[in-house]
Amino acid sequence: METAALIVVLVIALALFFDFTNGFHDTANAMATPIATGALKPKTAVLLAAVLNLVGAFLSTEVSKTVSHGIIREDTIQGDVFLPMIFAGLIGAITWNMLTWLLGLPSSSSHALFGGLIGATLVGVGGGGIDFGMVLSKIILPALIAPLTAGIIAFAATKLAYSITRRYDGKPDGRDGFRWGQIFTSSLVALAHGTNDAQKTMGVITLALITVGWQNSEQADPYLWVIIACAVTIALGTYLGGWRIIRTLGKGLTEVKPAQGFSAESSTAATILASSAFGFALSTTQVASGSVIGSGLGRRGSTVRWRTAGRIAIGWLLTLPAAGAVGALAALLITWLGLWGIAIDTVLALAVIIGLFLRSRKDAVTSANAMSDVAESGLAIEHPDTTPPTRRQQRIIEAKAEAKARAEAREKAKAKARSDAKAKAAAKAAKKAPKTGVVTQTDNPEKTNSEESK
Repeated sequence: METAALIVVLVIALALFFDFTNGFHDTANAMATPIATGALKPKTAVLLAAVLNLVGAFLSTEVSKTVSHGIIREDTIQGDVFLPMIFAGLIGAITWNMLTWLLGLPSSSSHALFGGLIGATLVGVGGGGIDFGMVLSKIILPALIAPLTAGIIAFAATKLAYSITRRYDGKPDGRDGFRWGQIFTSSLVALAHGTNDAQKTMGVITLALITVGWQNSEQADPYLWVIIACAVTIALGTYLGGWRIIRTLGKGLTEVKPAQGFSAESSTAATILASSAFGFALSTTQVASGSVIGSGLGRRGSTVRWRTAGRIAIGWLLTLPAAGAVGALAALLITWLGLWGIAIDTVLALAVIIGLFLRSRKDAVTSANAMSDVAESGLAIEHPDTTPPTRRQQRIIEAKAEAKARAEAREKAKAKARSDAKAKAAAKAAKKAPKTGVVTQTDNPEKTNSEESK
């Protein structure tokens, strides 16, 4: 029992640290576009995101129930086996999160967590310990559908935003009024992130407590202290560690205009909030990236850089199996060595975390040189230097060109008429010329000579 209690404490500590890494790895994406468009200053944006993540964590527990009562069949696994597997899964998730944080790679903390848990369970228990139907319906399908849905909504919203404001704004790409609206929409995204991502850590801790009998399996909701601990931890991670993930923000998203940012954030928030209500565990990074790409396509003349988009998609696809592989290796050590395997995993995890952190200090990232996972998705859309005209503008241009052509034709006709008038006048003058005396003398030279002789 003392060993189980020690492992539970280790699991809770690791889960909260994962929650912290989730905060600085994902949440800054909520503020990617408002920083890029200048709606919010970086420090103000991240502080606002931290506060709203804290609030959002208290609004829903449906995703927590998906993790604690859905993915893993805890009722079929013995507690002395299952707790170490949760421990190993968390090591896989944290290692992948820290590595991608250091490299600035776009990835999903959510999928890192699920991958680590699934990989560890497969090694320690086997396929029977995983509810693959739940994994497919609550994780895999939402991961495929949600970014696409968010992108379509953002595309339509961007088209609508430009259409509504076109006649009132002389700037082809501006709509600066949307910059103020972004403060609200980005705040909504941060709130939605709290309702989804913080729940995953709550679910892991609840799962561990149920495994050792410290919580009744019939009680799906997490304890209040678990909710508070996870909410505070993800908020701290958001505020303290997000700058490396937001590095070069504005560079990758320089083409994002206020109307696009407003549309993308509205789409992201709506998608995440709806999914949280149904208990779908989404990746904020993927949903926000899909929204940015959709809003970019909503601008006239934009095209997709398929190579960049493909690279982003590969990064998404690698996260779950990569974290799963690390979790499986950690679980393998525990299976072979028992408690010594847990001790070795703990030492290795600490070494990896400390090593990656020290390595990150060599090129420290602050609010002055920060990047976002979402910024990478902004590069997947190519915009022309000059935005092509709308159909209405094209009709106006064609009407002006036609009017100009008619005016030129009238001027040519008038010039031709004046030329013809001059030609007629010259012809008349030529007809009258033979009646003059000079011409008569010239026409009758003999008569003139006889008169002179006389």
